[in-house]
Amino acid sequence: MNSLLRQQILDLQSVSEKLEPSGVKLENYFSRIHGFSHNYLDELKTKKAWVNKDEPNVSDLNLKTDPSLENVLKTFKEQVIDQGLVPSSGGHLGYIPGGGVYLASLGDYLAAISNEYAGMVYPSPGAAAIENNLIHWMIALFGFPKTAVGNLTSGGSIANLIGITAARDSKQIKGDKIPKSVVYVNKHLHHCMLKAFRIAGLEDLDIRYVNLDQNHRMNPEHLDSLIKADIEKGLIPFLVIGNAGTTDTGAIDPLEDLGKIAQKYNLWYHIDGAYGGFFQLTETGKEKLKGIEMADSLVIDPHKGLFLPYGIGAVLIKDASAVLHSNHYIANYMLDAYEEDSFHNSADLSPELTKHFRGMRMWLPIKMLGIEPFISCLNEKLLLAQFLWESLEERGFQMGPKPELTVLYFNWNFNENSEINNELNRKLLEEILKDGRVFLSSTIINDIFVIRVAILSFRTKLSTIDLCLEVIEEAKLKVMEMAANEAMD
Repeated sequence: MNSLLRQQILDLQSVSEKLEPSGVKLENYFSRIHGFSHNYLDELKTKKAWVNKDEPNVSDLNLKTDPSLENVLKTFKEQVIDQGLVPSSGGHLGYIPGGGVYLASLGDYLAAISNEYAGMVYPSPGAAAIENNLIHWMIALFGFPKTAVGNLTSGGSIANLIGITAARDSKQIKGDKIPKSVVYVNKHLHHCMLKAFRIAGLEDLDIRYVNLDQNHRMNPEHLDSLIKADIEKGLIPFLVIGNAGTTDTGAIDPLEDLGKIAQKYNLWYHIDGAYGGFFQLTETGKEKLKGIEMADSLVIDPHKGLFLPYGIGAVLIKDASAVLHSNHYIANYMLDAYEEDSFHNSADLSPELTKHFRGMRMWLPIKMLGIEPFISCLNEKLLLAQFLWESLEERGFQMGPKPELTVLYFNWNFNENSEINNELNRKLLEEILKDGRVFLSSTIINDIFVIRVAILSFRTKLSTIDLCLEVIEEAKLKVMEMAANEAMD
């Protein structure tokens, strides 16, 4: 019986060994992937930012076995990276871009090859130390106390969820208190916050939208009056959410004023700095983000402001006990792992237990390059946004507020009728996307359709902005010609 069992195991092993390629095959795989990657980066310099193609051929993306890496890479190129938005392009000026610095990809490669688990100190103290060092660096950068805790997340959505659950548990917003509880926000609040309320069981709380000034920033006086009125009604104000750069307009709420009001009424103060937080590294950003250190919880996204690939956000929280209450559990099979201080175990500070060792993608570039290139790149983006805003204004476009950071919006006054003008500006954006050399997006501000520009890719340079202006002008002429022809008909 034992010999039969041994033979069955060996038969299975002969197949399962395919999961561990031989040295020659491994070298061949790596060589082909390496060549493909470098060709991609070379082509990226002239590649359009938006490729308006048909839907991908789903049948080509099925799971039918094809041992040819050459065929697989060909399919990946044709059906994935040559379709739609090219997020690694410097011409990606639409949504808040992620980055993709090359050294970060090597960090991911090392993390995947070693398969280190950074969630707990016990199995991998070195990996946990790398992520904890990154958290401590951010705690110092944003002026948080040394007793604060933090977590590297998959992005801003999970980071904001962790902050909201910490606020809920710190302020004991549970059961019949939820319908009486109130949160105060900017109407340009990112929608992931609304999702976080639902997931955290806070869907039934009241949301107050604070009045905004002409630059889309929350009005502190109105906030104060709303809180007073709600207290008089017997409600429970418990949370103020400020923005260190809204996604829609790039506006920075008056963070210091909001913080003082939150302290005055003993409210939890959460700041969403997913987009704008890392401008704290610059002198300009530090001045504009004054008060960010007053937050009880703060979200920042390294895959935005540090130009890393999508998949790494961060949250910092001052009240460690609140975030531990939400996320800390001990299972029997993990008792050995809890010989260490839970504050050092990222698994105790997040819904994620198993997760990629994502700290490597952040640690390796900073370790090898230092922080100065990142600061220079952030300053460059601030100036590029200012340059584009001034250039569009000189060309007669109707501009939104001067960019506080690197998001701005504009439209062209084609027609006095607002509905017609909105439609013509939609066509203007369509023409820009048809060209495809740059990718811009849109939003609605006070019922007006506007075209939105978000400058944050590390590959966006002055030449990119010059190209953007050229594409916009060419598209405008086409829309004006179309409108003139329709008027003649």
